[in-house]
Amino acid sequence: MPGEIATDRRLWELTGKDGLHFLQGLVSNDVRPLERADGIVWAALLSPQGKYLADFFIVRLEGRLFIDISDRLAEATFRRLGMYKLRADVQIAPLDLPVVRGLGEPPTGALPDPRHPDLGWRGYGLTGDAPSIDWDAIRVAHVIPESGLELIPDDSYILESGFERLHGVDFRKGCYVGQEVTARMKHKTELRKGLVRVSISGDAPFGAEITADGKPVGTLFTRSGDRAIAFVRHDRAAGEMRAGEAVLALDSAET
Repeated sequence: MPGEIATDRRLWELTGKDGLHFLQGLVSNDVRPLERADGIVWAALLSPQGKYLADFFIVRLEGRLFIDISDRLAEATFRRLGMYKLRADVQIAPLDLPVVRGLGEPPTGALPDPRHPDLGWRGYGLTGDAPSIDWDAIRVAHVIPESGLELIPDDSYILESGFERLHGVDFRKGCYVGQEVTARMKHKTELRKGLVRVSISGDAPFGAEITADGKPVGTLFTRSGDRAIAFVRHDRAAGEMRAGEAVLALDSAET
C-alpha cells in the first residue's frame, strides 16, 4: 500500500551543533540514540507544572535532524523552544517537504512509527497519495491519543494519556521541563484517571460528558464504529455508563 500525505503535519529542521543536546534537556524522551544513528523518537514538551503542551517526532535521517509536528501546534511550540534556546548553537526553520505515512512494507528511507507497530511507517520528502487510511480506527483500537483531540495543551498529563505504554517517556534520562511532576506521578501516586477504550452504542458527540449513576466519570473522545477512546476516573468507570444518548462500558479487550 502506498503512503499518504499527512496534510495536518509540518516538518521543521534543526541545525547547529547543539540540536540534540538542546532537545534532551526539554522533552520527555531520551534522544541520545539519535547521536549514533538515524532513527525516530516520539516525545512531549511539557510545562514546568508537568502538563502537556505538544508532542512530536524527533527524526534523524541521513545525518539531518527534523521535527515532525501537528500543524496546529507548530508555531506555538517553536516560539516556546526559542525561549529556551539562550546561547545554544541551534537554529529551527520550517521545511517545505511533505510528511508521508503508510502501512505495509516501508519504502527506502521511511522509519517505523515508534508508538505502535500498527501505525506503520513515516517518511519525509517522499511521494504520497491523498489521505485514505482510517487512522482513527487504528488509534481507537490501541488507545493512541492525538494532539488537539485527546491531548489537550495545558490540561493533559502524559502518563494519564498513555505515553509510557506508547514509548513517549523515559524515566532514566534525567532532567527535562516538567520531569519532577511526571516522575512523582510515576513513582509516588497511583493514576486515578486516564485514557481507556470503551464500547459504545447510540449517539454521543465528541467531547460529551460521561456519567455513571448520575456522577461525572469523564469525557468521550474519538469514536470508530462501536468503540471509542474516553478519559475516565478509574474508580467510577464500572458497569454501565452514559454519554449523550449512548450507553458505554469499558472494553475488556483494551490494548
